[in-house]
Amino acid sequence: MKRICVDSSSPVRLDKYLMNQLPQLGLGRLNKALRENKIKLNGKKQPLSTRVQTGDEICLYIPDSWLEEPDSLRFVYRDEQVWLVNKPAGLPVDAPEGDSLLARARKAAEGTSAQPRLCHRLDTGTSGLVLLACTDRAETLLTDLIRRRELQKEYLCVTFGRPDPAAGVLGGYLSKDAQRGVVRIVPRPGPTAKPVETRYKTLAVSGRLALLQVQLITGRTHQIRAHMASIGCPILGDSKYGNNAANRELHFRYQALCAWRLYFPKLSQPELAGVSGQTFELPMPWYCGQVQRGELQ
Repeated sequence: MKRICVDSSSPVRLDKYLMNQLPQLGLGRLNKALRENKIKLNGKKQPLSTRVQTGDEICLYIPDSWLEEPDSLRFVYRDEQVWLVNKPAGLPVDAPEGDSLLARARKAAEGTSAQPRLCHRLDTGTSGLVLLACTDRAETLLTDLIRRRELQKEYLCVTFGRPDPAAGVLGGYLSKDAQRGVVRIVPRPGPTAKPVETRYKTLAVSGRLALLQVQLITGRTHQIRAHMASIGCPILGDSKYGNNAANRELHFRYQALCAWRLYFPKLSQPELAGVSGQTFELPMPWYCGQVQRGELQ
């Protein structure tokens, strides 16, 4: 969420003021944000023709990516060995051609000795923290941390439906259908079914929706999305495992799922001294605040 305190020598239209302050938005995105109830003037939805004046407060509940310059990389942390970046929803981590997180990282590394490579992945529709190694040694160390489950990952998500109980640990086995690109949770192991474990806690509820904090204990393909769908609480905006009627009604194009927090253990390797024992956390996505305040139901 972006908060703007109006400072203007005379009253001016809301759309004109926002376009002057945030020219990268564009009128099309402003109109889209208004339709989706993501612009509030002094706490209320108002037409873009409304005049604002000094002392007014404008709150924009929009993705951070709308305010970025094209092809930019949003660094959370970086040194010569490790990069931690915030991926926007809708951007693939890698792609054979066209825009991707890895392509942006390689562009950012031009003229330096860094050779960024992905240590793990996020689905295209998921936002949040992605870890990249910039050297062979860092890649070996970081991927080993992930393999040993010493790197703890926490997510925030909004589900269509309230989990019962409000907190718990989901188990079972995840079966992957590679041809269809989907997974499902099954009760028994099998040739394609691997054990999965997901811990969740409800932070807030609003009407039909719940805001959850989720910790990955195992890390399988689409694990959180499939696990929440398996208990009747699919993630809002998830077109593969979710409720598409609700997604359209609430104007969610991508899943309301964010890789929010990353914990590094104490590490002895000098290459990882900068991240040793550190916790990195993003601001809550705009939709989390709307659920907490009861504005999204």
